[in-house]
Amino acid sequence: MKVLRDSHDRPAGPWRGRQSTAASPSPSPSHDGHKAPSARGAKRAHRVGVPLMHSLWHVTQHNVANVPTEGALLMAGNHTGFLDGPLIAGVAPRPVHFLVKKEMFVGPLGPILQHGFGQIPIDRDHPDRAGIQAALAALRSGGVLGVFPEGTRSTGQFESVHNGLAYFAVATGAPVLPVACLGTAAKGRTIGSLPTPRTHLELVYGTPLTLEELSQGSEGLGRRQKIAAISEELRIRLAAHVQYAKQLTGRDN
Repeated sequence: MKVLRDSHDRPAGPWRGRQSTAASPSPSPSHDGHKAPSARGAKRAHRVGVPLMHSLWHVTQHNVANVPTEGALLMAGNHTGFLDGPLIAGVAPRPVHFLVKKEMFVGPLGPILQHGFGQIPIDRDHPDRAGIQAALAALRSGGVLGVFPEGTRSTGQFESVHNGLAYFAVATGAPVLPVACLGTAAKGRTIGSLPTPRTHLELVYGTPLTLEELSQGSEGLGRRQKIAAISEELRIRLAAHVQYAKQLTGRDN
């Protein structure tokens, strides 16, 4: 998802922009006139996901008390396997609207994901104002937006991140909650590469990162420069959280 510009030349949503690297079926109303994804659908996904995930895999969640019980929230997870998104959306303490690549919405699965479960299709390769506005509307309605800042499956170490997460934080003031997914790493690129049944999967929640905290040192910068600086700060914090999660659980993936 590339950086879009609105009439004031402000980023209207970046995913494929500059990276920070180490080196109810009906839409819900929002406060800015745009339609938020279905809050009822996200709750439905949660109701379905909790028993499903726990019946297929052995799921443990750590530091659940770190998850704010209300208000807008950005959940930022590492991404090593196909199951990461469904796992977080299925068992997290709050219903989550995830940004999901548009390719997942083809065929009969599309309406179920988007309208039935309240998830948000996003074009990762081209400007996608509709997806960005839906994500902003979800946050401005006090919902939880799930994001994989790396943009696609990777080593999960946050060696690079796109600027989208920082943009959403700046645009809405929502805090960022690091989430480490462990045990989901896939050996392939298809659904068939899911972890075997009863595999032990773990989610480790970090401490919410406020915009004020993330913005330290970027005062006085222009909007684009500030977003880039916050994105790099997020990359560092998220990478550190993955290492903390591995130490906490005693596992390396």
